[in-house]
Amino acid sequence: MPAHHRSSRVSAARRPYPATIVFLLSVLLLPSAAAGQDADVIDAFSRQIASDVAADGIGGITAAVFKGDQVLWAQGFGWADPANRVPAGVRTIYRTGSISKSVTAILMADLVEEGTVALDDAVVDHLPEAAGFGDPPDGMAPITFRQLASHTAGLIREPELEGAAAGPIEDWGYKILASIPHTRFYTMPGTRYQYSNIGYGVLGYALQRAAETSFMDLVEDRLFEPLGMRSSTFIVGPELWRRVAIGFANGADGAVDADFPAREHEGRGYKVPNGGVYATVGDLATFAAAVMGMTEHQLLEPATRREVMTVQTPEDPDAGYGLGFSIRPVALESGAVRFVGHGGSVAGYNMYLVFEPESGYGVALGRNYNRGATNLGEAGNGLLEALLEAGN
Repeated sequence: MPAHHRSSRVSAARRPYPATIVFLLSVLLLPSAAAGQDADVIDAFSRQIASDVAADGIGGITAAVFKGDQVLWAQGFGWADPANRVPAGVRTIYRTGSISKSVTAILMADLVEEGTVALDDAVVDHLPEAAGFGDPPDGMAPITFRQLASHTAGLIREPELEGAAAGPIEDWGYKILASIPHTRFYTMPGTRYQYSNIGYGVLGYALQRAAETSFMDLVEDRLFEPLGMRSSTFIVGPELWRRVAIGFANGADGAVDADFPAREHEGRGYKVPNGGVYATVGDLATFAAAVMGMTEHQLLEPATRREVMTVQTPEDPDAGYGLGFSIRPVALESGAVRFVGHGGSVAGYNMYLVFEPESGYGVALGRNYNRGATNLGEAGNGLLEALLEAGN
């Protein structure tokens, strides 16, 4: 168990699941919701995942299908902890990796609605240290929150600082500030899409500075708690720890390493706003429903949700990156739709989340090993397409 735990304030705020709701270890199915053609599609998908996981022989996968705020089906395949014969299930917690960026972007949108920041504010107005990025292009205007959240700030992917992505989670802010002088520009801000992990780290730290509140507390208090995402966290306390899947970093050479993923639970340096969230597939489904405006707790106003799910990158007006999400058009037999989502990968874990905002259908997937027969992105998108075709 990690030595650091959630503060007592946050732990006390987390309530157990209501006794009237029964969560099975391996599978959750609402027959009235996942029926007919949907059930046929899900059955074919589950058989393929079961076959893939068995062939991989490493760990497990948990999958969920949701529509709005209802999980229609969720099932675990394989093992969350093979050594102790703990099956992967609907309550298994995985590391979300870069889906954390989506969480950070939604926090930003919430703070924009409150007036704490504006999308086109210069980040340096709230975080003066951001003036210290290296090698700025001639004539460059200050980078904005919108640019950081859409990967159009022109920053390189990772800071050129040894050890930036290592160290205890409590020190992540110090690593951000230390990384800024070692982060240079790849291109002029606003001119192209340039994925940047350090950009999202700076975004989270700038939000913390602007709100004068810990970034992790902001996410807990404004997103996880009101949405009932009680299995989502940055720092895993003892109550949740027993549900965290054991991570396995496996390479193309067949080697499998559980030690490195285990050490990363103690922290990954600056990678908190861009890679620090733990969650279940059910909590990711709830988060997606909130982004779509389909939860009882209305997280954002309709105009803000539209802005989040609007392409912000200049290359293609219909496909690209919004604010914390990838967006692409999909041609179905019934007509064109839009898929919104994000993937995440860290040592020993992969997750994928995708949804279609008009119908409310979505898919969430988690795995506790990095490589296998299932490509989570292809599987998630394929399942969502099949569900939408079956329903039309």
